[in-house]
This record gives sequence, structure tokens and C-alpha cells, in this order.
Amino acid sequence: MPPRRRIDLFARNVYRFGLLGHCIAAGHALARLHGCDPRVMLSARTRVEQRELFERHLAPIFDKPLVRWLMRQPASLYGLGIPPAQYRALAGDSENGIATVLRQRLERLACDFDIVDNYFAAQAFGRRYAGGEAASLPPYLQRGHFEPLRARADRVSFIHGSLTHMLGDAPASSFDAYALLDAQDWMNDYDLNALWTQISRTARPGARVIFRTAADERLLPGRVAADTLGGWAYREAQSRELGRRDRSSIYGAFHLYERAA
Repeated sequence: MPPRRRIDLFARNVYRFGLLGHCIAAGHALARLHGCDPRVMLSARTRVEQRELFERHLAPIFDKPLVRWLMRQPASLYGLGIPPAQYRALAGDSENGIATVLRQRLERLACDFDIVDNYFAAQAFGRRYAGGEAASLPPYLQRGHFEPLRARADRVSFIHGSLTHMLGDAPASSFDAYALLDAQDWMNDYDLNALWTQISRTARPGARVIFRTAADERLLPGRVAADTLGGWAYREAQSRELGRRDRSSIYGAFHLYERAA
């Protein structure tokens, strides 16, 4: 039997693979072990129903002895894609430790946004996107965006390597947008400064940097050199508003920096 090609993962639901997919699968298995099926959340049609289902089916899991013990073991979360630095940030985000933080994040996903319109919730509770013409999907999977994406596919380039090194090879003032996801949570001070030195060198006036953090706190002040960070304005009010609108509900905060003109 010939080996499977990696592209075949798309036919087998690619979102079930990788660290986040394994994390969700483990959460479902743990819930079923305690008599709960997270898919029940997808039957809700109003936020009132969402709250009722969460309190009845999901919230009690956090009081189970096995679950509480597992959440006190950092190694049990490292293997699910939460590295040591993020674990410490999450654990320090609440006086009661990581169990409280994880419950709050799950409650926000389950109760604070309309599930029928939240494709993050569909993946978390159903392990797949909903079907049908009216299903909530990421923009890149929506039928109406297919042709524009195909027409512009040749504009995309892929680089397998360090962003810091890639920027180091780029001309000065050559970029105006940087999306760093949560990678900085994993970085030490040396790596943070190296990255932001190159971001500052390659940024055009008015350039923007966006990223998330596991904890609900600012990551860069006191760690990135003041003369480097001084060339950027932190948009605190907008960052908090965008963080409140983050339907994935995984992260503690969203951050937006803008390059001084």
C-alpha cells in the first residue's frame, strides 16, 4: 500500500492534525470519560441556551479530581502545544492558577459569542466546520472568496525559516504589516530584541504589528530595549477592543503597535 501523501490530510479533515487538533481531541476524550459530549454545545440556538448547556455539561468537568490533577501537571499541557513559557504566563494570569484560566477561556468560547456564527466554536466543540450554504466558515474557505484567492495565489511566497533572519535579509523600510501570532510568548529577551530590531529597521512609517499573548498583559515593555520600542505607539484602547472581539477565546490579549510616522 503506497504511503499517504501529506496533501491527503485535507480530505481527512486537516484540522484534526497538528498540536491544536490533538489538544482538542484530548479534551473531547477527557470529557467523554466523565460522561459529557462537547458536541452538545452545537445544538444551542441562543446565548441563553449556550449558557445553560455550558453550566450543565462542561463546567462540572473542571471539578473532577482527575481533571484538576492533570491541569496541575505542566507536562500534560506541554505535549498539547502549550510550551513552558506560555504555561507560566497562563498560570500567573489568575490567583487560582491555570485551572481557573482554562475554565474562563472555555466559558468565553461557549457563552460570549453566538455559536452558530463562530467557526472557532464549531471546531472546538464539533471538531469540524458546520455544513450547508449558511455555515460559518473562515473567509479563506468561503465560496465567494475562492476566485479572488485563486487569482492572487501567485502573490504568495513561502519561507521556511526564522522571521528574524528573513527580515535581516530584507531592505530597510520595506514592510508595513507584521502578524506575529503568539510566537513571542516563547522567546527570551535576546530573541525578542533581535526580532524587534529587524522589525523596526524594515518598517515603513505607519507600519503595524499585531500579535496575541497567552496572558492578559503587555509582553514587551521592560524586555525590548527602550530606544527600539520607543519608535512604536501601543494602541491600548484598540488592542483591548479587538481582544474582546477575538472569537477564538484562546488567548488572554491582543496587541497592536504602530510605527511612528
